[in-house]
Amino acid sequence: MRVLGVDPGLTRCGVGVVDGVAGRPLTMVGVGVVRTPPDAELSHRLLAVEQGLEQWLDEHQPEFVAVERVFSQHNVSTVMGTAQASAVAMLCAARRGIPVALHTPSEVKAAVTGTGRADKAQVGAMVTRLLRLSAPPKPADAADALALAICHIWRAPAQNRLQQAVDRHTARKTVQGPAPRTAHATKGRTA
Repeated sequence: MRVLGVDPGLTRCGVGVVDGVAGRPLTMVGVGVVRTPPDAELSHRLLAVEQGLEQWLDEHQPEFVAVERVFSQHNVSTVMGTAQASAVAMLCAARRGIPVALHTPSEVKAAVTGTGRADKAQVGAMVTRLLRLSAPPKPADAADALALAICHIWRAPAQNRLQQAVDRHTARKTVQGPAPRTAHATKGRTA
């Protein structure tokens, strides 16, 4: 499985591509950052993020895109930029028919380090170890993108099994039809 991890941001959008399957050694294919000038107009920055992500998608042909789920922060302008960059990543993937998975920061930290409260240094150290790199990727946005890809590779099999169970349950309910009316439901009605 090849996954493009995206740590969304307007100034620095981390990108990392990882190959592998759960339970086997993983391989880093590429890592980097799509940068935009902070003083540029917002529309131009979003276009630059889109163009950068399109290049990564063209070059690496991932099967999945894993994007950090935007969560509420105290700084509204930061969360807005992150949400906009996240939407661009999802749009780029959807345009190509590539499935997108969203993972929260705590899910990613827990998957990579064993604790959802790990700091950036711990995440970088574990990414370095898991991918057998000589040094942590810099800046931290790049390491976070690799962590997202790793998280998806490790969590995807369980998520797929859960989705299949939900689909089977939904299909059974559809075949069985609506639940029969009970005496309680019809109480008080006359024929």
